Amino acid sequence: MDAMSASPVVRFCPTAAYDIPPERIVIAAVLQWRGRIALFRRSRSLRHDSGLWHCITGFVEAGATPEQQTMEELFEETGLQAKDLLDLRQGPDLVVDDARGTSWLVHTFTATTSRRRLKTNWEHDSYRWTAPHKTKRFSNRVAWLDNVLEATGHCLPNVSAPE
Repeated sequence: MDAMSASPVVRFCPTAAYDIPPERIVIAAVLQWRGRIALFRRSRSLRHDSGLWHCITGFVEAGATPEQQTMEELFEETGLQAKDLLDLRQGPDLVVDDARGTSWLVHTFTATTSRRRLKTNWEHDSYRWTAPHKTKRFSNRVAWLDNVLEATGHCLPNVSAPE
């Protein structure tokens, strides 16, 4: 999802309702520990979303279920194994349109861990545990992060005041 616009178009959807090719199907997992969530800063050596804060993400590989891919990404990007998880809960699927109008199917998850310390890989410069309501303080976050946090119940939807 390297071309997301500053304000992506997002739709909640049933997976089967959209004809999105496999190369545009991804997972987005919010990692939770003791009521806090982890945000990860993308390595500056990466082409896309470099230096931006986000959650755990990855393309769903051929033959893998979204749950299997989530477990793989958690292991690769944080060192967490199944034994380190207290819960893995799937949220709603989202369709997110990037800056070019290309639609991506995003399977959302919340993974609750018993471990505070994580072992990040080369994809991240650092990570921070934060209260979900404080994520807006991370001004340099990927544009679609708020949508994932909303979908997984980690922040309230942006609601405009009545006119």
